[in-house]
Amino acid sequence: MIRHVLIASLIACSPALAQDIPFAENADRAVPESRTQMQLSFAPIVREATPAVVNVYSRRVVAAQHPFANDPFFSRMFRSQPREQNSLGSGVIVDASGVIVTNNHVVNNATELRVVLADRREYEAEILLTDEATDLAVLRVETDEPLPVMPFDMAGDIEVGDLVLAIGNPFGVGQTVTSGIVSALARTEVGGSDFGSFIQTDAAINPGNSGGALVDMDGELVGVNTMIFSRSGGSNGIGFAIPVEMVRRVVDTALGEGELVRPWLGARLQPVDGDLSRALGLSRPRGALVNEVYPGAAADEAGLRRGDIVMAVDGREINDEAGARFRLATRAAGEAASFTVLRDGNELSLDVPVEPAPGETEPAPFDATGRNPLSGAQLVEMSPAFNERVGLDPFLEGVVIYRVAGRSVAANVFRAGDRVIELMGEPVRDINDLADILQSRDGERIWPIVVERRGRRYETALRLY
Repeated sequence: MIRHVLIASLIACSPALAQDIPFAENADRAVPESRTQMQLSFAPIVREATPAVVNVYSRRVVAAQHPFANDPFFSRMFRSQPREQNSLGSGVIVDASGVIVTNNHVVNNATELRVVLADRREYEAEILLTDEATDLAVLRVETDEPLPVMPFDMAGDIEVGDLVLAIGNPFGVGQTVTSGIVSALARTEVGGSDFGSFIQTDAAINPGNSGGALVDMDGELVGVNTMIFSRSGGSNGIGFAIPVEMVRRVVDTALGEGELVRPWLGARLQPVDGDLSRALGLSRPRGALVNEVYPGAAADEAGLRRGDIVMAVDGREINDEAGARFRLATRAAGEAASFTVLRDGNELSLDVPVEPAPGETEPAPFDATGRNPLSGAQLVEMSPAFNERVGLDPFLEGVVIYRVAGRSVAANVFRAGDRVIELMGEPVRDINDLADILQSRDGERIWPIVVERRGRRYETALRLY
C-alpha cells in the first residue's frame, strides 16, 4: 500500500533507510515534525492513481438562440438552427474491463462520448447508467486489454484533516493533480443532489475536474469530485465530492440489475437544535427528531415512531433527514440499514428495510372532459413515488393537475401542480372520486372548488357560461 511507503519514510532518517524499516500495520496518522519529513513527496501515490483517471469529452446538439427568439413576429423570420456544443469532464476507471464512473452532468444529453486515458489512448464510450439524483453516470469502453483501475476505499475511516489528492482535467489543460485535506464530512445542505452527503475538500477543483477522483494516501478512491462553491467560477478552496459508498452502489447497479432502486424512508426528520435538545433532555444538539411516519412505509415497518430521535445509521452519526436518506441509499434493495434510535431515554436498534417509495412513478393520467371547469386538464393520483419524481411533498395525497391544454376551459383558472381538494362540496381523495363527481354533475353552471397551490389553500365558485 502507498500509505506504507509514506509512513515508513516519515520515521526514517533518509529515504534510503526507509526500505529497511518494517511498517506498523495500524500506525496512527502523524504531523510532520522535521524538515526531512516536510520534503516527502506524493509522487508514489500519483504514479499509481493517475493512469486510472481519464478525460471525458462529450458532444451534444442544442438549439441556438437568437435575440428575437421570444418575439412572436421576428421569431418566424429568424429560425433557430441547432448547433453542436462540446464539454469536458473527467472520469475514473473502476473496472479493468473498461467501466468508468463520472458525473451525470458531464454526459447529460450527449450524442457522442469520447474517453482519453492518461497515456493518450482514445475510446468511444457508451452509457450504462445515468442517475440525476446522485449526479453519477457509468460508462463503458471496449478494450482488448485490461485497463488500469483505481480501487475503492470502503474502509470508511476517512477523517477531517486527512490528506487527499484531486485528479482531473481542469479547464482542459491536461491531467492535473492538486492536494489538500478533507475539510468536512457529511455536508448535506450544499445542493446538487437529492441524495447528497458530500466530502468537502480544499484541494483545488475547477471546471473540468467534474467526475474526477478524490484520492486518499493509499491511492484509493474516496470520492468523485462533483462541484465547487465559487463566485468567480474558479476554485476558492471549497470543493465537494460524492462519497465512495454512493459511487460503489451506482457502479454495482450498472453492472448488475441495471436500474437504481431509490429507497424511501417514509419519515420526516427534523434536525435537533439547541432549544430542541434542551426540551428533549439531551446533553447537546445531536440526531434528528422523527416528526411524522408514513403508514406502511419502511420506517413504519421497522417500528420507527413519532418522537424518536435517530442518532446514527449503520454506525454513522446523522443530524438531519438528508444524512439518513444518504445512508439508506448506499444499500441495495432488499437489504436493511441499522438505525440507532433514542426513545424515552433508551437506545434502540431498528432495522429499516431498503424499499422504494410506494405507488407508481408515472401513473396513468385522467383526462377531464365534458362541461366542467377542469375540462382540458390531465390529472393524476398522487403517491410518494410520483411526488418524489416531480418534486412534490411525498406525504401529500389526493389528485393533482399534471398538465393543462392551451386554450382549454381549465387553462383559464388552473395550473400544473394544483391539488384538487374538494369539488362541488365533496372531497376528492382519488381519481375515482373525481370521475364520479364530474360525471354526476356534468352540465352544472356553478362549480364550488377548493384547490391547493404552492401550499396555499384557495376556495372559489366557478361559473360556466
